[in-house]
Amino acid sequence: MSATASVLFHSSNMTCVRRLEYKRWLLRLSTSTNVKTLLCRQSSPFSTSSRCRTIMPAWVIDKYGSNEVLRFTKNARFPLLRFPNEVIVKVFAAGLNPLDVSMRGGYGAATLSVKRDPLNSIQSGSDFPLILGRDVSGVIIECGMDVKYFTERDEVWAAIPPWKQGSLAEFVVLSANEISHKPKSLSHTEAAAIPYVATTAWSALVNTGGLSKDNCGKKRILILGGSGGVGTFAIQMLKAWGAHVTVTCSQNAEGFVRGLGADHVVDYTAGPVEEPLSALDKFDVILDNVGGDTERWALNLLKPWCGAKYVTLVTPFLHNTDMLGIADGMMQTAATVATKALKHLMKGVHYRWGFFAPSGPALDEVTEMVDAGQIRPVVDETFSFSQVPQAFEKLENGHARGKTVIQVIKEGDDL
Repeated sequence: MSATASVLFHSSNMTCVRRLEYKRWLLRLSTSTNVKTLLCRQSSPFSTSSRCRTIMPAWVIDKYGSNEVLRFTKNARFPLLRFPNEVIVKVFAAGLNPLDVSMRGGYGAATLSVKRDPLNSIQSGSDFPLILGRDVSGVIIECGMDVKYFTERDEVWAAIPPWKQGSLAEFVVLSANEISHKPKSLSHTEAAAIPYVATTAWSALVNTGGLSKDNCGKKRILILGGSGGVGTFAIQMLKAWGAHVTVTCSQNAEGFVRGLGADHVVDYTAGPVEEPLSALDKFDVILDNVGGDTERWALNLLKPWCGAKYVTLVTPFLHNTDMLGIADGMMQTAATVATKALKHLMKGVHYRWGFFAPSGPALDEVTEMVDAGQIRPVVDETFSFSQVPQAFEKLENGHARGKTVIQVIKEGDDL
């Protein structure tokens, strides 16, 4: 036998031996009680846990529409860690916001679909089944390999970006930079009333409006629409920072907002609010939660040539992209905001759009304020997990005094 033939013969024998050993290993693996755990770990390479689940209870929608599209299922897909900086949170309580009602009807679908799948690599209709809910308070059950500041069993809260699956489920996956340790002074049900409105107000007033705890002492702030979720949080935060706060609301809510710290209240049901507001000293910052024709007169209430800013949370961005498509919608949006900003800059005031921005660091600041007694949750009504459709109906009726919260599991239940 030649040297080459000898090498091939021995190589062939070794290959056969390896195949036999591999088959034996597969046989042992197939009878092992850990095979499902091993396969689950392989499906999520960033997992640090041996837990294995594939389904969970959740409220989902399979198409956009009215309240009838809400569907409860026990077979929703269990979330997996896709990136090493993610965590899986067991949901104890979830908060609803007007955005959830709008998203149920398809608002922002074009933009959010692109955000979920930028390369359009997934087939059409892949947005469904969709889980709503932007607020969450719960407990971490699993951390990715790169998560440094959180561990399993940490109690956390977060505002969930609208392009991610929401909190109306038993579990949700989030990035570590989106979560924060829950205030120790709050229950999960109370905590779920705060994150989305807190991060929205923070983005509008701090990131866009330029306010902070160090520069609010002599500022006059006007909040248009002060009795809703964002307004009630903004009142408390600004008062904790020493600002003078004026709000507009209905007469029925006057005592409510004054109890949160508002210095001056204007009743919009008594007539056009621009008249009594014009009689007051001018403002440094206006936060507009109302929209409509307020832009026509609100900017005249600002101090000219002093860096004063009008920040509105009611923008046409998602409406434009829904109606015109992503490219044309963004062009229309850019043209609109640029035209308005330039027009008002010529008058010595700044016109800005504010947007929700998820932020764990912002919630860290809010946690300190809550535990210091400077901010309290404002819960309008709490529903059980089986009452999600009723909670949406309540939210749609409007005029709520604070937040609508869903208790997913009872406090103290074993993980």
